[in-house]
Amino acid sequence: MLDIRQLHYFVAVAEDEHVGRAAERLHISQSPLSRQIAQLEEKLGLTLFERSQQRIRLTRDGRTFLAETRAFLTHANRLESLARRLGRGDEGGLCIGYLEYAMHSGVLPNALRELRQDRPAVHIALYNQQSDDQLEGLRQRSLDIALVCEPPLPDDPDLVAAQVLNDPMLLALPEGHPLADKPSMTPEDLGAQKWIGVMHRESALRHDTFIAACARAGFTPTITMEATEPLAALGLVAAGLGVTTIQRSLRHQAPAGVVLRELPGFTYRMPLWAAWHRVNLRPLVEIFRKTLLETSGVVAESGEVAEGTEGAEGAEGAEGAEGAVVAGKREAAALR
Repeated sequence: MLDIRQLHYFVAVAEDEHVGRAAERLHISQSPLSRQIAQLEEKLGLTLFERSQQRIRLTRDGRTFLAETRAFLTHANRLESLARRLGRGDEGGLCIGYLEYAMHSGVLPNALRELRQDRPAVHIALYNQQSDDQLEGLRQRSLDIALVCEPPLPDDPDLVAAQVLNDPMLLALPEGHPLADKPSMTPEDLGAQKWIGVMHRESALRHDTFIAACARAGFTPTITMEATEPLAALGLVAAGLGVTTIQRSLRHQAPAGVVLRELPGFTYRMPLWAAWHRVNLRPLVEIFRKTLLETSGVVAESGEVAEGTEGAEGAEGAEGAEGAVVAGKREAAALR
């Protein structure tokens, strides 16, 4: 194996064509430098210099070796610089799993924007996967961070998570619906509607939790249509085919012709969790984890994150006490 120090010595002697001057430039004695050059030639089985009493000059093979040595040392310097940047988290790549909800709600885009401001050279790979697949990806180290609807178990030996969003729900109605401008809504009003359900691919448990929340609010929804994701359900609402609930953080995604109203006493919320491996192997992953939690409004203490903390979007209060919003027309109006 070549000694990089000996290569630096060789380049210095080759440039000065004088061992004494090279030794002075390298801040070492002449004799140790001569020994290092001799050891390098012996190791290579190659005569690098022609020696005389007046001077030392490169052989033809030595000139060829000098060109390659300079290129090698330049690459070694670049490699060392790259390693330092990777160690600081300035470069490298991140593999992030996510649910569409993490994108629509702004949780993931906000964190990525913050990361890119300080580290524009970082490569980001995003993978839209179901929660179970993401958690397995963390275990297999094919993902660095996962954004999932249900966290790993508290005693999971490999994974840990923090809640980054706990989004309250809004009622979405077609514009012109009798309940759109009604001062207050009763459980009977809600029970009389044709509901558009959202059947999440993630878990049937969410559907059951939604039905249970409706029961606690005093009504049983009559589900006449089902969509696989909330934005599709909003499109059906805009067409006048029924009513649905959406997460507050998705309110700006509602199409024109949809009215959004608060649902006082409705306890169902949509959680989002960030999960990662307990054993962190790369500084960049830790940097992005902290960025994700900070941009979501999660406060860490001593490196630990309190589970159940609401994200910034999910924790914001009602934007007004009265009134309704027609999405796409009065976006800044208050929700009730």
